[in-house]
Amino acid sequence: MKSPLLTLPGAVPAEGVDEGVAAHYGDLFREQRALAEGTGFVDLSHRGVVTVSGEDRLSWLHLLLTQHVSDLPAGEATEALILSAHGHVEHALYLVDDGTTVWAHVEPGTQDALIAYLESMKFFYRVEVADRTADFAVVHLPAGSIAEVPEGVVVRETAYGRDLFLPRADLESYAAKAGPAAGLLAHEALRVEQHRPRLGFETDHRTIPHELGWIGSAVHLQKGCYRGQETVARVQNLGKPPRRLVFLHLDGSEVHLPAPGTEIRLADEGPDGRKIGFITTSVRHHELGPVALALVKRNVPVDARLVAGETAAAQEVVVEP
Repeated sequence: MKSPLLTLPGAVPAEGVDEGVAAHYGDLFREQRALAEGTGFVDLSHRGVVTVSGEDRLSWLHLLLTQHVSDLPAGEATEALILSAHGHVEHALYLVDDGTTVWAHVEPGTQDALIAYLESMKFFYRVEVADRTADFAVVHLPAGSIAEVPEGVVVRETAYGRDLFLPRADLESYAAKAGPAAGLLAHEALRVEQHRPRLGFETDHRTIPHELGWIGSAVHLQKGCYRGQETVARVQNLGKPPRRLVFLHLDGSEVHLPAPGTEIRLADEGPDGRKIGFITTSVRHHELGPVALALVKRNVPVDARLVAGETAAAQEVVVEP
Protein backbone atom coordinates (compact mmCIF):
# COMPACT_ATOMS: atom_id res chain seq x y z
CA MET A 1 0.00 0.00 0.00
CA LYS A 2 1.72 3.16 -1.23
CA SER A 3 1.63 6.10 1.18
CA PRO A 4 0.37 9.46 -0.11
CA LEU A 5 3.21 11.05 1.90
CA LEU A 6 5.66 9.87 -0.75
CA THR A 7 4.63 13.04 -2.58
CA LEU A 8 6.20 15.22 0.15
CA PRO A 9 9.28 17.22 -0.96
CA GLY A 10 12.47 15.16 -0.96
CA ALA A 11 10.75 11.82 -0.29
CA VAL A 12 12.83 8.80 -1.32
CA PRO A 13 10.91 5.50 -1.25
CA ALA A 14 12.03 2.70 1.05
CA GLU A 15 12.73 -0.72 -0.43
CA GLY A 16 12.12 -4.34 0.46
CA VAL A 17 9.65 -5.12 3.22
CA ASP A 18 9.32 -1.39 3.98
CA GLU A 19 8.31 -0.48 0.46
CA GLY A 20 5.40 1.96 0.37
CA VAL A 21 6.70 4.63 2.76
CA ALA A 22 9.63 7.05 2.65
CA ALA A 23 13.13 5.93 3.58
CA HIS A 24 14.03 9.59 4.09
CA TYR A 25 13.09 13.07 2.97
CA GLY A 26 16.49 14.25 1.86
CA ASP A 27 18.41 14.72 5.13
CA LEU A 28 18.84 11.54 7.15
CA PHE A 29 20.74 13.04 10.08
CA ARG A 30 18.46 16.07 10.42
CA GLU A 31 15.49 13.70 10.54
CA GLN A 32 17.20 11.59 13.22
CA ARG A 33 18.00 14.63 15.33
CA ALA A 34 14.43 15.85 15.07
CA LEU A 35 13.09 12.53 16.35
CA ALA A 36 15.69 12.40 19.14
CA GLU A 37 14.57 15.89 20.20
CA GLY A 38 10.91 14.86 20.23
CA THR A 39 9.73 16.63 17.11
CA GLY A 40 8.22 15.45 13.84
CA PHE A 41 6.62 12.11 13.01
CA VAL A 42 7.29 8.88 11.11
CA ASP A 43 4.94 7.45 8.50
CA LEU A 44 4.51 3.75 9.31
CA SER A 45 1.39 3.37 7.21
CA HIS A 46 2.80 0.26 5.50
CA ARG A 47 2.47 -1.75 8.71
CA GLY A 48 -0.42 -4.16 9.16
CA VAL A 49 -3.26 -3.23 11.53
CA VAL A 50 -5.30 -6.00 13.17
CA THR A 51 -8.14 -5.63 15.67
CA VAL A 52 -9.76 -8.11 18.03
CA SER A 53 -13.14 -7.18 19.50
CA GLY A 54 -15.73 -9.00 21.59
CA GLU A 55 -16.14 -9.59 25.31
CA ASP A 56 -13.74 -12.55 25.37
CA ARG A 57 -10.96 -10.76 23.50
CA LEU A 58 -8.47 -10.39 26.36
CA SER A 59 -8.99 -13.81 27.95
CA TRP A 60 -8.78 -15.42 24.50
CA LEU A 61 -5.61 -13.57 23.46
CA HIS A 62 -4.11 -14.46 26.84
CA LEU A 63 -4.23 -18.13 25.79
CA LEU A 64 -2.41 -17.49 22.51
CA LEU A 65 0.18 -14.81 23.24
CA THR A 66 3.40 -14.85 25.23
CA GLN A 67 2.30 -11.77 27.18
CA HIS A 68 -0.05 -11.53 30.18
CA VAL A 69 -3.04 -9.67 28.73
CA SER A 70 -6.09 -11.11 30.52
CA ASP A 71 -6.26 -8.04 32.77
CA LEU A 72 -4.69 -5.51 30.41
CA PRO A 73 -5.97 -2.05 31.43
CA ALA A 74 -7.52 0.09 28.73
CA GLY A 75 -4.92 2.41 27.21
CA GLU A 76 -1.89 0.48 28.48
CA ALA A 77 0.52 -0.52 25.72
CA THR A 78 2.27 -3.86 25.59
CA GLU A 79 3.93 -6.14 23.09
CA ALA A 80 3.60 -9.88 22.60
CA LEU A 81 4.78 -12.76 20.45
CA ILE A 82 3.21 -15.81 18.89
CA LEU A 83 5.54 -18.80 18.92
CA SER A 84 5.64 -22.06 17.04
CA ALA A 85 5.16 -25.34 18.90
CA HIS A 86 8.97 -25.48 19.20
CA GLY A 87 9.19 -22.00 20.70
CA HIS A 88 10.41 -20.16 17.60
CA VAL A 89 9.14 -16.61 17.03
CA GLU A 90 6.46 -16.40 14.32
CA HIS A 91 4.72 -13.07 14.97
CA ALA A 92 5.33 -9.89 16.96
CA LEU A 93 2.34 -7.75 17.95
CA TYR A 94 2.37 -4.22 19.37
CA LEU A 95 -0.87 -3.91 21.31
CA VAL A 96 -3.23 -1.58 23.10
CA ASP A 97 -6.82 -2.11 24.25
CA ASP A 98 -9.20 0.85 24.00
CA GLY A 99 -11.81 -0.64 26.34
CA THR A 100 -13.79 -2.44 23.66
CA THR A 101 -11.20 -3.50 21.06
CA VAL A 102 -7.59 -4.64 21.03
CA TRP A 103 -5.57 -2.82 18.37
CA ALA A 104 -2.27 -4.22 17.13
CA HIS A 105 0.21 -3.20 14.49
CA VAL A 106 2.47 -5.82 12.96
CA GLU A 107 5.21 -6.13 10.38
CA PRO A 108 4.21 -5.28 6.79
CA GLY A 109 2.69 -8.24 5.00
CA THR A 110 2.41 -10.47 8.09
CA GLN A 111 -1.19 -9.62 8.94
CA ASP A 112 -2.75 -12.23 6.63
CA ALA A 113 -0.87 -15.13 8.21
CA LEU A 114 -1.53 -13.76 11.69
CA ILE A 115 -5.27 -13.43 11.04
CA ALA A 116 -5.41 -16.93 9.56
CA TYR A 117 -3.87 -18.32 12.74
CA LEU A 118 -6.15 -16.30 15.02
CA GLU A 119 -9.24 -17.35 13.07
CA SER A 120 -8.22 -21.00 13.38
CA MET A 121 -8.14 -20.64 17.17
CA LYS A 122 -11.49 -18.90 17.74
CA PHE A 123 -13.54 -22.02 18.57
CA PHE A 124 -16.48 -20.88 20.74
CA TYR A 125 -14.91 -17.68 22.06
CA ARG A 126 -16.86 -14.46 21.55
CA VAL A 127 -14.30 -12.60 19.48
CA GLU A 128 -14.08 -10.96 16.09
CA VAL A 129 -10.77 -10.60 14.27
CA ALA A 130 -10.43 -7.99 11.53
CA ASP A 131 -7.79 -6.69 9.14
CA ARG A 132 -8.00 -2.89 9.40
CA THR A 133 -4.89 -2.11 7.35
CA ALA A 134 -6.89 -0.58 4.50
CA ASP A 135 -8.68 1.77 6.89
CA PHE A 136 -6.03 2.78 9.43
CA ALA A 137 -2.43 4.00 9.12
CA VAL A 138 0.16 3.79 11.88
CA VAL A 139 1.92 7.09 12.60
CA HIS A 140 4.74 7.32 15.14
CA LEU A 141 5.35 10.37 17.32
CA PRO A 142 8.72 10.31 19.12
CA ALA A 143 9.15 10.44 22.89
CA GLY A 144 8.73 13.99 24.12
CA SER A 145 6.51 15.04 21.22
CA ILE A 146 3.81 17.58 22.04
CA ALA A 147 2.05 17.10 18.71
CA GLU A 148 -1.72 17.07 19.03
CA VAL A 149 -3.54 13.77 18.69
CA PRO A 150 -6.93 14.03 16.97
CA GLU A 151 -9.92 13.24 19.15
CA GLY A 152 -11.03 9.63 18.99
CA VAL A 153 -7.73 8.28 17.62
CA VAL A 154 -6.45 5.17 19.39
CA VAL A 155 -2.96 5.75 20.84
CA ARG A 156 -0.35 3.26 21.95
CA GLU A 157 2.04 5.12 24.27
CA THR A 158 5.45 3.68 25.20
CA ALA A 159 8.78 4.92 26.50
CA TYR A 160 9.89 5.32 22.87
CA GLY A 161 6.95 7.46 21.77
CA ARG A 162 3.34 7.18 20.69
CA ASP A 163 1.90 5.04 17.90
CA LEU A 164 -1.31 6.46 16.47
CA PHE A 165 -3.90 4.31 14.68
CA LEU A 166 -4.98 7.13 12.41
CA PRO A 167 -7.82 6.84 9.88
CA ARG A 168 -5.98 6.41 6.60
CA ALA A 169 -8.11 9.10 4.97
CA ASP A 170 -6.72 11.63 7.48
CA LEU A 171 -3.04 10.82 6.93
CA GLU A 172 -2.21 13.73 4.60
CA SER A 173 -4.05 16.35 6.62
CA TYR A 174 -2.47 15.15 9.85
CA ALA A 175 1.02 15.18 8.31
CA ALA A 176 0.56 18.81 7.34
CA LYS A 177 0.09 19.69 11.03
CA ALA A 178 2.50 17.26 12.69
CA GLY A 179 5.67 17.83 10.65
CA PRO A 180 8.50 17.74 9.97
CA ALA A 181 8.33 14.25 8.46
CA ALA A 182 11.14 11.84 9.29
CA GLY A 183 11.80 8.79 7.17
CA LEU A 184 12.01 5.15 8.11
CA LEU A 185 15.83 5.18 8.12
CA ALA A 186 15.80 7.72 10.94
CA HIS A 187 13.30 5.60 12.86
CA GLU A 188 15.46 2.51 12.30
CA ALA A 189 18.61 4.28 13.49
CA LEU A 190 16.96 5.10 16.81
CA ARG A 191 15.58 1.56 17.07
CA VAL A 192 19.07 0.14 16.70
CA GLU A 193 20.44 2.61 19.25
CA GLN A 194 17.71 1.44 21.66
CA HIS A 195 18.60 -2.24 21.03
CA ARG A 196 15.03 -3.08 20.01
CA PRO A 197 14.69 -6.21 17.85
CA ARG A 198 12.40 -6.31 14.84
CA LEU A 199 10.67 -9.38 13.45
CA GLY A 200 12.21 -10.44 10.15
CA PHE A 201 15.31 -8.36 10.78
CA GLU A 202 16.72 -9.73 14.03
CA THR A 203 14.76 -12.98 13.68
CA ASP A 204 15.08 -16.02 11.47
CA HIS A 205 13.30 -19.39 11.35
CA ARG A 206 14.98 -20.61 14.55
CA THR A 207 14.91 -17.51 16.77
CA ILE A 208 13.72 -17.99 20.34
CA PRO A 209 12.73 -14.98 22.51
CA HIS A 210 15.68 -15.26 24.92
CA GLU A 211 18.18 -14.55 22.15
CA LEU A 212 16.80 -11.07 21.53
CA GLY A 213 16.00 -9.88 25.05
CA TRP A 214 12.25 -10.27 24.58
CA ILE A 215 11.84 -11.95 27.99
CA GLY A 216 9.90 -9.49 30.10
CA SER A 217 9.06 -6.94 27.45
CA ALA A 218 7.14 -9.39 25.24
CA VAL A 219 7.23 -12.68 27.16
CA HIS A 220 5.68 -13.03 30.63
CA LEU A 221 7.18 -15.87 32.63
CA GLN A 222 4.35 -16.24 35.18
CA LYS A 223 1.34 -16.81 32.97
CA GLY A 224 -0.59 -19.88 31.84
CA CYS A 225 0.08 -22.16 28.92
CA TYR A 226 0.56 -20.98 25.34
CA ARG A 227 2.08 -22.58 22.28
CA GLY A 228 5.86 -22.80 22.65
CA GLN A 229 5.85 -22.20 26.41
CA GLU A 230 7.75 -25.44 27.10
CA THR A 231 10.78 -24.16 25.18
CA VAL A 232 10.63 -20.77 26.91
CA ALA A 233 10.47 -22.38 30.36
CA ARG A 234 13.19 -24.93 29.61
CA VAL A 235 15.68 -22.34 28.37
CA GLN A 236 14.82 -19.96 31.20
CA ASN A 237 15.20 -22.55 33.94
CA LEU A 238 17.70 -25.06 32.66
CA GLY A 239 19.93 -23.53 30.03
CA LYS A 240 21.00 -20.63 27.86
CA PRO A 241 20.00 -19.62 24.33
CA PRO A 242 22.45 -20.64 21.60
CA ARG A 243 22.79 -17.06 20.33
CA ARG A 244 22.60 -13.56 21.77
CA LEU A 245 21.85 -10.10 20.42
CA VAL A 246 24.72 -7.60 20.47
CA PHE A 247 25.11 -3.93 19.58
CA LEU A 248 28.10 -3.19 17.37
CA HIS A 249 30.15 -0.05 16.86
CA LEU A 250 31.51 -0.31 13.33
CA ASP A 251 34.70 1.11 11.87
CA GLY A 252 33.73 4.58 10.65
CA SER A 253 36.39 4.71 7.96
CA GLU A 254 34.49 2.23 5.79
CA VAL A 255 32.39 3.76 3.01
CA HIS A 256 29.74 1.04 2.96
CA LEU A 257 27.81 -0.47 5.83
CA PRO A 258 27.94 -4.27 6.14
CA ALA A 259 24.63 -5.55 4.81
CA PRO A 260 22.25 -7.72 6.82
CA GLY A 261 23.52 -11.29 6.71
CA THR A 262 27.19 -10.25 6.61
CA GLU A 263 29.17 -12.89 8.45
CA ILE A 264 30.95 -11.98 11.69
CA ARG A 265 34.26 -13.55 12.68
CA LEU A 266 36.79 -13.12 15.46
CA ALA A 267 39.40 -10.59 14.33
CA ASP A 268 42.21 -12.67 15.83
CA GLU A 269 41.34 -15.61 13.58
CA GLY A 270 41.73 -13.64 10.36
CA PRO A 271 39.56 -13.68 7.21
CA ASP A 272 39.39 -17.47 7.12
CA GLY A 273 38.22 -17.80 10.70
CA ARG A 274 35.03 -19.54 11.70
CA LYS A 275 31.72 -17.72 11.44
CA ILE A 276 30.44 -16.76 14.89
CA GLY A 277 27.44 -14.60 13.93
CA PHE A 278 25.92 -12.22 11.40
CA ILE A 279 24.68 -8.65 11.01
CA THR A 280 20.91 -8.22 11.32
CA THR A 281 20.50 -4.43 10.91
CA SER A 282 23.14 -1.78 10.16
CA VAL A 283 22.54 1.99 10.19
CA ARG A 284 24.30 5.34 10.27
CA HIS A 285 23.50 7.14 13.50
CA HIS A 286 23.68 10.94 13.78
CA GLU A 287 25.87 10.76 16.92
CA LEU A 288 27.28 7.22 17.15
CA GLY A 289 28.27 6.85 13.51
CA PRO A 290 27.92 3.43 11.85
CA VAL A 291 26.36 0.92 14.25
CA ALA A 292 24.52 -2.37 13.96
CA LEU A 293 22.61 -5.09 15.69
CA ALA A 294 23.89 -8.62 15.26
CA LEU A 295 23.39 -12.16 16.48
CA VAL A 296 26.48 -13.99 17.72
CA LYS A 297 27.08 -17.32 19.39
CA ARG A 298 26.41 -17.14 23.10
CA ASN A 299 29.95 -18.12 24.12
CA VAL A 300 31.69 -15.35 22.12
CA PRO A 301 33.73 -13.39 24.72
CA VAL A 302 32.20 -9.98 25.38
CA ASP A 303 35.58 -8.29 24.92
CA ALA A 304 36.46 -10.11 21.69
CA ARG A 305 37.49 -8.01 18.69
CA LEU A 306 35.13 -8.77 15.82
CA VAL A 307 35.08 -8.32 12.06
CA ALA A 308 31.85 -8.02 10.06
CA GLY A 309 32.88 -8.90 6.53
CA GLU A 310 35.92 -6.62 6.28
CA THR A 311 34.68 -4.04 8.81
CA ALA A 312 36.13 -3.98 12.32
CA ALA A 313 33.49 -4.04 15.06
CA ALA A 314 33.38 -3.65 18.83
CA GLN A 315 30.45 -5.13 20.73
CA GLU A 316 28.22 -3.93 23.54
CA VAL A 317 26.27 -6.58 25.44
CA VAL A 318 22.51 -6.55 24.90
CA VAL A 319 21.68 -10.11 25.98
CA GLU A 320 23.95 -11.51 28.68
CA PRO A 321 26.02 -14.58 27.69
